[in-house]
Amino acid sequence: MSQAAPRPRPRAELMQIDAYVPGKSAAVGAARTVKLSSNESPLGPSPKAVAASVQAAASLALYPDGAATRLRQAIAELHGLDPNRILCGNGSDELLGLIAQAFLRPGDEGLYSQFGFLSYPIAIRAAGATPIAAPERDWSADVDALLGSVSEKTRVVFLANPNNPTGAMLTRGEVRRLHAGLPRDALLLIDAAYAEYVADEAYESGAELVEAHENVVMTRTFSKAYGLAGARLGWLYAKPYVIDALSRIRGPFNVNAPAQAAGVAALGDPEHLAAAVAHNARWLPWLRRQILDLGLEAPPSHGNFVLIRFRDGAQAKDADAALTASGYVLRGMDAYGLPDCLRVTVGDEDANQGVIAALQQFLARA
Repeated sequence: MSQAAPRPRPRAELMQIDAYVPGKSAAVGAARTVKLSSNESPLGPSPKAVAASVQAAASLALYPDGAATRLRQAIAELHGLDPNRILCGNGSDELLGLIAQAFLRPGDEGLYSQFGFLSYPIAIRAAGATPIAAPERDWSADVDALLGSVSEKTRVVFLANPNNPTGAMLTRGEVRRLHAGLPRDALLLIDAAYAEYVADEAYESGAELVEAHENVVMTRTFSKAYGLAGARLGWLYAKPYVIDALSRIRGPFNVNAPAQAAGVAALGDPEHLAAAVAHNARWLPWLRRQILDLGLEAPPSHGNFVLIRFRDGAQAKDADAALTASGYVLRGMDAYGLPDCLRVTVGDEDANQGVIAALQQFLARA
């Protein structure tokens, strides 16, 4: 038997990564597909954002502004921030990876909560560090468990607030307690992707902590409430030394011109954002209430989605198949260690009522 020819080898630790698998996009065989798997806005982007991106596309032969100057200024004006401490990225996913690349090295540990966003362990392993998951309590990140999981090797703590996929929110006091208990040389990254949807007065997105401390970073996205998931646009707020470090390793033109233009225009259309937030405020509690009335478990959510817990993994799998056959595509939660759960995005009125009817039909047959 001939020996295989030698070839370049990827780093061994990279092969331990479970690649991110996005939610399904289509219901094969169904007459139509209603996608409720990726927490996308049912209202879509602002028409002004679409028009701006189309106009920018006429100049695709030119490189975009590598500093995303207009976009950073627009973000800063809206949120009352320093534009020099804002960095834009190709989705907040890129920024999470840059943070890991800049602040983690082999032998370090990156900490996150048990049911935190799947990108966290991927970014940690890609940097050569070890991911550590702290157990959650009542579907929520547990500050005591996180602090109890901190070691001398902990360098970055990833906290999604609100969390995806559970929808749980930590209050301002709990986040500040977490930060106060961390070593000063450990960075707290607050991933506030769903901040626009939160109405609770006890919530704080993270910008205030960034202002007050050297070891906090806040990331945000245009993919959710702004409806620009296809543009891949995110941003972070941090102290100047963090911006300096990340600027040295990011791609020189990491945010494309149509995305930058769309972001600026979206920020200039507060009415569209308000409509998206109001739609979610109406339908999120309705969706959860209907799920509870069907006898299923659904923890409170502060995002634009609801986590549904079934009797066991087999029932969740059967529900997923039945709903897909009816044209409703939800997100399976096996990769999160929640095989008995599905996650459903808040859709438009027809989608919300339709998926509940399909779920009711499934349970009647089960």
